[in-house]
Amino acid sequence: MKQVTIYTDGACSGNPGPGGWGAILRYGTAEKELSGSDPSTTNNRMELLSVITALEALREPCIVALYSDSKYVIDGITKGWAKSWRAKGWVKSDKKPAKNPDLWGRLLDLLDRHTVTFHWVKGHADNPYNNRCDELAVAAYQQYK
Repeated sequence: MKQVTIYTDGACSGNPGPGGWGAILRYGTAEKELSGSDPSTTNNRMELLSVITALEALREPCIVALYSDSKYVIDGITKGWAKSWRAKGWVKSDKKPAKNPDLWGRLLDLLDRHTVTFHWVKGHADNPYNNRCDELAVAAYQQYK
């Protein structure tokens, strides 16, 4: 399988408010930037959508190293929360409904297709790819300002 590196970020102006997401896919020396926006959303939805859209862009199953500054996304997957929520009908352990089940479901389905290792990076720090994803996300939502 091809080995791909993906960087993602989501951003929101207000929460909820206009939001955007950005992703960079790297395969060998090739890089592809993706971005999108929503006029009324939350930061967590944009973080999830950045990961989902990047994985959906892969045309075949891949081994993916995915970098995100979102603890919500990283922990939701690596700590098994999202799988547990889905198994319980999108209900959390505190009996409250899980947020964003539509996006979590899409992400879990993609993880059945790709072999993904999640890595947390500090946001707005020294990672140039994470910083570029933030620029893409902010530029995407600024069309609504």
